[in-house]
Amino acid sequence: MQFNSAIDPDTLRAYEETHYRVLGDAPATLRIGVPNAALAELHRAFSVDCSAFVTAANPFSTVIDAEANALRQTTLADELRREGLRFIEGMGEHPSGQWPGEPSFLILGLPLDAAKQLGARHEQNAIVWCGTDAVPQLILLR
Repeated sequence: MQFNSAIDPDTLRAYEETHYRVLGDAPATLRIGVPNAALAELHRAFSVDCSAFVTAANPFSTVIDAEANALRQTTLADELRREGLRFIEGMGEHPSGQWPGEPSFLILGLPLDAAKQLGARHEQNAIVWCGTDAVPQLILLR
């Protein structure tokens, strides 16, 4: 955990508790710090050794309306397509249900530095990144 962050402790705790759900044909629920066999299988199936779970919704954890979030997410998807990246739709959901679920993407084969840059461009406090061990890590950007 990074202690020198602009993100308040309650928000950090919420990020750590969130369920990062990968949708599609091979669903998986990613939890911070918990090895995920389904994610490891996705990495094998797509011949990658890493992935990132990223959203463009609710910049800097400020809730905005659904239409604005949809536009932000479409912009992110368009950027991923232009860069030739493979991705699967996802949803970040806190188990309490007190925060709206955030549409997201699991981006396959995205190295950590590129994932950080992508999250920062889309005004996010943090991203989830997974390396060869398929253990989701919370990566703070602020």
